[in-house]
Amino acid sequence: MNLRTLAAQTLAPLLQHRGSLNATLPTSLYTCVPRDRALLQQLCYGTMRFEPRLALIADHLLQKPFRDKDADLQALVLLGLYQLDQTRIADHAAISETVDATEDLNKNWARGLVNAVLRRFQRERDSIMETLGDNPRLQYNHPDWMIGKLQQNWPDHWPQIMLANDQPAPMTLRLNTRQSSREAYLEQLYIAGIEATPGTFADTAIYLTQACDVTELPGFDEGLVSVQDEAAQLSASLLDLKPGQRVLDACAAPGGKLCHLLEHEPALAYVEAVELDSRRAERIKQNLQRLNLSCTLTQGDASSDSWWDGQSYDRILIDAPCSATGVIRRHPDIKYLRRNEDLKRLADLQLAILENCWNMLSPGGKLLYATCSVFPQENERLLARFIKARPEVQHLPIEADWGHGRPLGRQLFPQPDGHDGFYYAVLEKPAN
Repeated sequence: MNLRTLAAQTLAPLLQHRGSLNATLPTSLYTCVPRDRALLQQLCYGTMRFEPRLALIADHLLQKPFRDKDADLQALVLLGLYQLDQTRIADHAAISETVDATEDLNKNWARGLVNAVLRRFQRERDSIMETLGDNPRLQYNHPDWMIGKLQQNWPDHWPQIMLANDQPAPMTLRLNTRQSSREAYLEQLYIAGIEATPGTFADTAIYLTQACDVTELPGFDEGLVSVQDEAAQLSASLLDLKPGQRVLDACAAPGGKLCHLLEHEPALAYVEAVELDSRRAERIKQNLQRLNLSCTLTQGDASSDSWWDGQSYDRILIDAPCSATGVIRRHPDIKYLRRNEDLKRLADLQLAILENCWNMLSPGGKLLYATCSVFPQENERLLARFIKARPEVQHLPIEADWGHGRPLGRQLFPQPDGHDGFYYAVLEKPAN
């Protein structure tokens, strides 16, 4: 099958707001011949990374939009424009391979249309860019609502946030420092021919200069390292874990932070991980098994106490469902799939989880609230709503050399060649 055909079939469900790259791409990669998998992934991720810009250009070139049933053709046009606008693929090859894909899609009638759109962009690119030059979607490559909200929320930081969102994220490892020192593992990587540098803020973080398959990492199968962003690695130390404590991870999948806290403090008395989605819970089991770790895994809704046995916890981690706007560079389809109205729905869910889990926290216990969002509506403003309704809540400021201190919690923005966007806040329940 033509590789562009496979890419278009991968992206078409997303353009119909069905699924995500995480859901559609793995099957396509399995179908694809091994030598073409890297290019397929580049085409799919790159097209969605630049979708706001590419869609604006496509709208300018097309006389009318594609029908919903022709989302595969819409994807094909975006794929062609991406190759011409953002890659080093030769123009003639990009155009011919993309146009030929119309036959594989059984839509020969669109061959001339796709060819005309791509060749016009090839011929008139400079004038098209000049015509569209003042459009924020072309300048900043984000949807209009996201550009406006970032400008409003972060007047001093929004250009840097959007610039970082358009850069592919580095591959970052979390070292189990109970098995090896970071210096020793960096030496192992060097011997294996893998270039790497230590992280700046988490003593477990290691950045790879170039991504590689996990099977190439020394000790991966034995649980010596895991793949996890540096910002996410900060949660274990912020929980202030002590031997003998009862700990709850309220939104545990896929299990990265859960496994880290188990590595960080192996003498915890009891750890319970709650996850609503059975398929995502399976990911937790796989991670625990590879790392030779164990805990109580419960399928349940963190916004309800129907699964709770009534025994309180000394520490609670809420890695709340969120807009994921801090990890766009890892999941570029978020730009297309997320909508402004989603934030209120997510904030309502986050508040429900927070209120429910607060009731499960022991007197004197600490709760760590975290999201991978950069929007205050899901972060500090949500915490302010919660604390206003519960005057007994004590906010513990985080003193750190990372992120930006806020009235409540700390906000991290995505950094080129560094960590993702993240938010943390620590709350304490009075002992009496």
